[in-house]
Amino acid sequence: MPSSLPLTECFRTIAESRGDIAWIVDCGTRALAYISPSASDMLGYAPAQFDDQLATGRDGPLALLCGGLDERLRRFAAGDISRLNLVREFDLEHGAQARTVPVHVTSTLLLDGAGAAYALAGSIRDLSELREAAAGQRRFASMLNHEFRTPLSTIDGAIQRLEVTGKDADDATRQRYRKIAGAVDRMIAMLDEYLSPDRLASTGHKRKEHTAEPQRLLDEAAGIARAAGRAVTVDAGGLPGQIRCAPDGLRLALKVLLENAIQYSPESAVIELSGVREDGGIALLVRDKGEGVPDADVARVFDKFYRGSNAGNRPGSGLGLYMARSVVEVHGGNLTVDHHDECGAVFRLWLPHQDFDGKKVAPEVGSSDNPPD
Repeated sequence: MPSSLPLTECFRTIAESRGDIAWIVDCGTRALAYISPSASDMLGYAPAQFDDQLATGRDGPLALLCGGLDERLRRFAAGDISRLNLVREFDLEHGAQARTVPVHVTSTLLLDGAGAAYALAGSIRDLSELREAAAGQRRFASMLNHEFRTPLSTIDGAIQRLEVTGKDADDATRQRYRKIAGAVDRMIAMLDEYLSPDRLASTGHKRKEHTAEPQRLLDEAAGIARAAGRAVTVDAGGLPGQIRCAPDGLRLALKVLLENAIQYSPESAVIELSGVREDGGIALLVRDKGEGVPDADVARVFDKFYRGSNAGNRPGSGLGLYMARSVVEVHGGNLTVDHHDECGAVFRLWLPHQDFDGKKVAPEVGSSDNPPD
């Protein structure tokens, strides 16, 4: 390894990258300074071939990553800090076998005391096992879809027949028939929503979104209420333009809260959606102006399969609020509920968020050397 590269800094970066293959390229000479011995086994190239990739630009993992190094360095020197760290995922042709290797590649420019890049360090991680695990999960989910749908179809057919042949049944019996039919419909709808072939086929075939506009999330949630014929207001002043999240997960959580508000409030009541910055993050609130959550249910309302004492004959499985809270907690947030006599239940979905508007070189409040205006 060239003596011009500080070993401590290079290997510290390698250790932090946590990849299967670590590598370092000298930005000055474009020479390969280090690559993990396991690279040959994973990617099928001899050590000398990695040097050749850099020298000639031939196909290979380092050539793909470093082929635009000159432009990357130019843009970074011009102030584009997005070039400091890059993350990519793509498939590579194996050097010795007729197959491809799905890889996750990270790279970081190492800077000297003057802020100039002197080396490019990173990692290459084999995603084959993760891809296989994801494919196995999709197969399992598809199997569940089939195994659940078959008996549900049998039950659905039997209930329809009982309703046709049981016209003389008493009211209580007919109510039970309708309750069973409604439960079957809900189960089939859940299969279509979460385990349908179309949903499974789309999983993993495109890069998932990792940001969302909170204002838009609230507007989409309001659309659910309006589609049900309910009046709804949205007040999202002051929310950030974007937040880091899994948009589909938050859409699901808000959908659960909206459907809950629709079920547990009078048809004439206006559902209120609002969003504010709060406690180092953002809070999205749903107020339903209904009967609220009974005090005895507040502690358990987010438990799996739990249905409140005021659920009555309303449809539900006791899973909606549990799933919504699980989604929010995965984001590092929390989902809580309060009861107010004047506005019914208030569900509060809080997510952490920090603005990054650029480096501030002086405190806003000033100091003895730099007083405010």
